[in-house]
Amino acid sequence: MLTLCCESCLRRASTSFLGRLRHFIDIIDPSTLFVSEQKLKECIKVLDDYKHGTLPPGVSADQLWEAQKIKQAIIHPDTGEKIFMPFRMSGYVPFGTPIVIGLLLPNQTVMSTIIWQWLNQSHNACVNYANRNATKPTPASKFLQGYVGAVTSAVSIAVGLNVLIQKASKLSPSTRMIIQRFVPFPAVASANICNVALMRHNELSEGIDVLDNNGTVVGSSKIAARHAIMETAFTRVVLPMPIFVLPPIIMSYLERLRFLQRNRRLLLPIHSVVCLVTFGLSLPVAISLFPQMSQIEVSRLEPEIAMATDCRVLTYNKGL
Repeated sequence: MLTLCCESCLRRASTSFLGRLRHFIDIIDPSTLFVSEQKLKECIKVLDDYKHGTLPPGVSADQLWEAQKIKQAIIHPDTGEKIFMPFRMSGYVPFGTPIVIGLLLPNQTVMSTIIWQWLNQSHNACVNYANRNATKPTPASKFLQGYVGAVTSAVSIAVGLNVLIQKASKLSPSTRMIIQRFVPFPAVASANICNVALMRHNELSEGIDVLDNNGTVVGSSKIAARHAIMETAFTRVVLPMPIFVLPPIIMSYLERLRFLQRNRRLLLPIHSVVCLVTFGLSLPVAISLFPQMSQIEVSRLEPEIAMATDCRVLTYNKGL
């Protein structure tokens, strides 16, 4: 009964948006950052026992779900290795929020824009690399090329937009300041696409593993890699939308309140809370748009892969 319950829940979690949303809310839980090495080993053992049908009596469904939550939040599905804490999805909001706050500060100079965009895209590059499809090894040279390209594109776009706004002499200073607050969104969204494409470019040239219903590798597909990167890039455009659009709107309204005009010291703490809340709400929604283990029809893949299997649909790790 326990086995049937867990397997049916796992299927529902990946096939519906709400199921994936509930799943990823668990995965990004910051409390998993503090799980001890001993606790992680215990969780992995429980899941292995469940997989091999040797689960000892007394283990509840809740314990199984907790073990799965911890393992999926910490361990990379392809390599089986721990993801470095700041680059896990559960660490994205805690480690990324200070950078978001910096990006949204008003009256940015060119130098401050460069520094915050560099920090943001450096963090994003490492998150993208750590959560990539890792069925094929990525040389360090490819990582460095992708990192330089991603950071350069982000800084160039952001600085270019800021310069254009500063040269718009027809705009009033207040209008110019409001528009400057929205500059991070197009800059970050555009750079995020470059970041994903460059940090995972090796997948396009090498392909990624596609699996049949039994989890057996059928072959390596560049077409599946292209789908994986496109889906991930789309989530990276959706993710910053509320993060960089809502706080400027909310703060421009709050700053007009008499209470905050008299207590200007509260603006930064309130700004920080607004950024934290929008980031925390946006992340699970964005990464839930597509299943991590995505499926693709065999007819859409390379002919040699179609000839190697009788399955109509194959699975691949999209990455996060």
